[in-house]
This record gives sequence, structure tokens and C-alpha cells, in this order.
Amino acid sequence: MSRTGRRTVAGFTLIELLVAIAIMAVIAVLSWRGLDQIMRGRQTITNAMEDERVFAQMFDQMRIDARQAATDDEAGQPAVSVRGNVLQIVRELNAPGVAPRLEVVRYRIGNGRVVRYVSPPLGNLNDLQRALQAGSENDWSSVALMSGVGAINARLYVPKVGWTTQMTDVQSAITENANNLKVPQLGNAPLPRAVSGLEVSIGATSLAKPVTRVFLVGE
Repeated sequence: MSRTGRRTVAGFTLIELLVAIAIMAVIAVLSWRGLDQIMRGRQTITNAMEDERVFAQMFDQMRIDARQAATDDEAGQPAVSVRGNVLQIVRELNAPGVAPRLEVVRYRIGNGRVVRYVSPPLGNLNDLQRALQAGSENDWSSVALMSGVGAINARLYVPKVGWTTQMTDVQSAITENANNLKVPQLGNAPLPRAVSGLEVSIGATSLAKPVTRVFLVGE
């Protein structure tokens, strides 16, 4: 066979193959990192949206409870009170065809969760006093509203005093309001509320700082 009839077959050298494989490996790693960041970002957004939804539901329930708070006269004591990590509200319960009754609502932290406890409907003062004096909520209905909570803090707005966490300020306001009703020209006036505003601050492990909301009492 002549030299002119020979055909030379060109191919890839080992070095070229190694370079191509290295480039493909780098592209694969960069693609994986980008996909991982996208997935992490999506999960972060999903968690944030879920936390916001839970917060919205919980604060909306607190707003309803504060709005339907009974008067101090009806409760026989401060209708809204704060003791440690427990927020208590005596609220009115109005159902169609049923005489108005009261119920006691407590927001309490247990095992990192905010739990809302509600007493059975209370038809008379004796039942109300027993519910208020009960140290536990064994026979009450309960709903866990949020987990991952480190603390729940509340302040009460007392006219002429301002924001306070001291129940002595609330009790003093109730006493002053009751004494004012003894004045003849004010004898027929209703007993003013000792607490007109409620501020609730909740700290969670997923939050950089606590979330705070303010509600009107008996609006």
C-alpha cells in the first residue's frame, strides 16, 4: 500500500480527557451548590411564612379575647391580669338563645409552647371564683397555639399610670374607680375599666427579637 493511501485517525489524548473530566466535575459541584442554596432559601421562606401565619392566628385570638373582656365589676377582680408567664382574661360569652355567661381564658407557656386554656362556661359568681382560684386547668379545654417559644411577656395599660406589669397598680385603679362612684353626681356611672390596653410580647427561638402587639381591652 502506498503512503498516500494511508489514513491517519485523530483522537483525544489522556491529558485532554482529564481536563474535560475536571471541567465537568467543577461544573457539577457549582451546579449542586447553586441548587442547594435555592432549596435552603425556599425552606427558609416557607418556615418564615409558617411562623408568620401562626403568629397572626395567635395574636388574632388574643385580640378577640381582649375585646370581649368582662368589666372588673363583673369579674369581681381585675378582668385582665398578668402573673409571670401567664396572661389571664375573664371574658364575656354571648351565644344566641343563651343567657350571657363568663369564661376564664389563660395563655400559659408549657414545654416551649403557648397553650390557650378556656374554662367551662360560668353561670354564677361562685363558679367564677372557683375558676379564678384554680391553680390548674385539668378540666378546661386547651389548644396549643405555637411552639418554640421562650417567653411571653405582657404589660397592662392603666389610665393615669401608663404601661405596667404590677397588679398592684391595677388594683389601686379599681379601688379609685369604685371610690369615685360614691360621689353623688357619679353614682349612676358604670365602673370604668382599670385596664384599657394590653401589650403582648412573645420571644421564639426562630426570631432574632420578640414580636410585640398591642390590643384594646373591651373595645
